[in-house]
Amino acid sequence: MSKLGMRGLRLVVIASGMVVAPALWAAHVNPHTLNGSKPKSSSKVSESQHTRRRLRHLASSRTTTGRVAGRSVASHSGSLTRTSVSARRHGYHERFFMSSYAEGITGGDIIDGEDPVVRLAAIDALGNMNGTVVAIEPTSGRVLAMVNQKLALSSGAQPCSTIKLSVALAALSEGLVSKETEVSLGGRGRMNLTEALAHSNNAYFESLGRNLGFEKVAYYAHQYGLGELAGYDIPGEQPGTYPDEVISEKLGGVGKMCSFGEGISMTPLQLGAMVSAIANGGTLYYLQHPTTAEEITNFQPRIKRQLDIAPLIPEISVGMAGAVQYGTARRLGMNFSEEEILGKTGTCSHAGTRFGWFASYANTSSGRVVVVVFLQGGRPTFGPKAAEIAGHMYRNLYDHNFFLAGPSRPADTAAQR
Repeated sequence: MSKLGMRGLRLVVIASGMVVAPALWAAHVNPHTLNGSKPKSSSKVSESQHTRRRLRHLASSRTTTGRVAGRSVASHSGSLTRTSVSARRHGYHERFFMSSYAEGITGGDIIDGEDPVVRLAAIDALGNMNGTVVAIEPTSGRVLAMVNQKLALSSGAQPCSTIKLSVALAALSEGLVSKETEVSLGGRGRMNLTEALAHSNNAYFESLGRNLGFEKVAYYAHQYGLGELAGYDIPGEQPGTYPDEVISEKLGGVGKMCSFGEGISMTPLQLGAMVSAIANGGTLYYLQHPTTAEEITNFQPRIKRQLDIAPLIPEISVGMAGAVQYGTARRLGMNFSEEEILGKTGTCSHAGTRFGWFASYANTSSGRVVVVVFLQGGRPTFGPKAAEIAGHMYRNLYDHNFFLAGPSRPADTAAQR
């Protein structure tokens, strides 16, 4: 949850499309059930007045739930997009304290077992952005390249809107929706899963989360590898965190967990492992990061668990493709359009740091590769920028015939450190 500090005021950044109805379809409020009996005297608020006040409150809370001293900030699709009229009038805005740029981030990376073509492509695409790029062979769990390994193996960060992939699979598994099911967005229209993924609609996924409930949301999240190590004996890897109980309603409850990943810390490796399972049809591999030529020669895939998601993948793949073609990840097309790319962006902020995520896979006739980009910093950092970097990387791979040749064995990479 983002907290803004200006002259002692704390502003909480929240999803602009918050759904307040507990049911999946359109909320229906019966005014006769809000108050069981009529007031006994004129000194008390009448039932109709109470109803109107509550409806106004619910309507207001759909667009803004963080309100302090009459000032608020709203965000959309996982990114800070505007401040309220009051906030703009007084000049309040979110402050970020981390730079979006960094030098020397590859220092200390262990690269002798990595694919040299993939690594160089990732380094060139990332440039001087403060972030990490992880490339994975989804049919084996082999990490082909991991740029800025210190960040990639850290405790992770709030997953922002990338958590919507896990929530979508959970809702499909429970039969709650299909890709065509239209869900009410609290009086502001309806939307199906494909468009909700493509445009990263917060209201849609908050509604799914509330209807699933925390127990089911958490169960599937753990099935997909959140809250546990994604790698097999990768030195320095941390497991991230997934809460044991739902976060408080003040922080948005299960709805905010399912739209922004509030209260969750996810690592780039965990996200890469989950997207690899989507790309390969449902096998969740332990990720392995070979560090020598010998380890490459003797490499054997290790299966963590088999996920029952094969029938569900077509239901979400259309939305992931839509994100790249016309949705939140369309910046990817600025650099690459020769092969189909499916992905999901994420943008949010916490404690003065903005996060930008993009997880994707290339769906080519000669093989697939998963690319996860994670950025941290200030205003230049957000999900569409991560997608743009991924597009640059796919371009580099394509120009070096990677999709025809497949992963290569390590060569003399001393100059790449």
